[in-house]
Amino acid sequence: MKMKTLMTGIFAFAVTAAFAQKGELSNAQTEYDKYETARGQKVTATLAATSIANAKTSIDKAAANEKTSVMPQTWALKGAIYSSLAVQDSVDATSAPLYSAAADAIKKAKELDTKGENKKLIDHANLNLAQYNLSRGVKLYQSKDYANAYKSFDAYRTILPEDTNAIYYSGLAATLSENYPAAISNYNKLLTTNYSNKAGVYKDLPTIYLMQKDTANALKVLNDAIAKYPTNPDYRKREIEINLQSGKTKEVLDKINTAITNDPKNKSLYYYSGLVYSTMADNTTKQIKTATAANKPALEKSKADDLAKAAEMYKKALELDPNYFEANLNMGYVTINPAIEMYNAANKLPANKQKEYDAAVAKAGAQFDLAKPYLLKAVELNPKSEDALRNLKTYYLGKKDNANATAIQKQIDALK
Repeated sequence: MKMKTLMTGIFAFAVTAAFAQKGELSNAQTEYDKYETARGQKVTATLAATSIANAKTSIDKAAANEKTSVMPQTWALKGAIYSSLAVQDSVDATSAPLYSAAADAIKKAKELDTKGENKKLIDHANLNLAQYNLSRGVKLYQSKDYANAYKSFDAYRTILPEDTNAIYYSGLAATLSENYPAAISNYNKLLTTNYSNKAGVYKDLPTIYLMQKDTANALKVLNDAIAKYPTNPDYRKREIEINLQSGKTKEVLDKINTAITNDPKNKSLYYYSGLVYSTMADNTTKQIKTATAANKPALEKSKADDLAKAAEMYKKALELDPNYFEANLNMGYVTINPAIEMYNAANKLPANKQKEYDAAVAKAGAQFDLAKPYLLKAVELNPKSEDALRNLKTYYLGKKDNANATAIQKQIDALK
């Protein structure tokens, strides 16, 4: 009889202990729910802090008990509690262990939760981990620690693989840390999503490929961009620049001329042709700076010929569409370029050559005036274009109209 009483007592104690640990799990859930309700509200900030602390105390007890430690809810809840604590802790030394414990708990919860009964809680904990990595990545990015910023953003992306911000931030930090393979992978992934700024990705990705000396893929991306955004001149311009840098001038011109033959009313094709000649002239300008005196005349003639051909092509584009902004902008540029050189040459004349100076300035002024209609039109069409405003300012400076030059500078300053 005494033995029976003793066994009954032991059984009662075991049941009481089991219920006690289940009570800790229940209390952890209750306190965590209170925290979720109270957090973010100033009047209940103290309550939130108390609740999450109580929740942690209870979940630690539940996780240590052999009965409740095999329950998926225990680990899902521990992941949620610890990840919440990690997110609100801004000190790496103390937040990192919380983050690590949360990640381990979530992993275990997924293994145990075969029926998916705690999916909501696990997903919420994962969002906390993503937020932790995002916040940490931003902090590292702002401190210009791009390599570690990439690691945090990539961890954020790993948790939420379809989150376009996570993919973009990972690609950006990878680029700035010169981790080009990772940057290329992330930017290409963005192109398969519904990311809102794919146009920007198409602009950046070719440059990253070129960092890897991969001209073929850079051009492939640009071809895709041209097909997707046919009215955007930036992609065609970049394609032309890359081809010219690769020494493929003839191929580029042949391609454009063939297109013009097939579509003679396409204003963009004339613009692109002008762009090729403009780029060739710019490249020749760089060569002139380092050329010998004997070689300079031939290079200067080549540059003048290319500028003339560029102007011819831009004019044809403007005949088809007088309001073509890019054509007006570039026509103004190729027309004012010789005027600038004439003006600079005049100012290098010695003081005893006043007559030659006056003649040179007059000639430069006439050339400046040829550019004026296109410069004004470009600003009219796009008054927020810094390039258009700077070209117009150059005109006024060349004409010694300081009042208008100052007014244009104010417009430029207002853009910043």
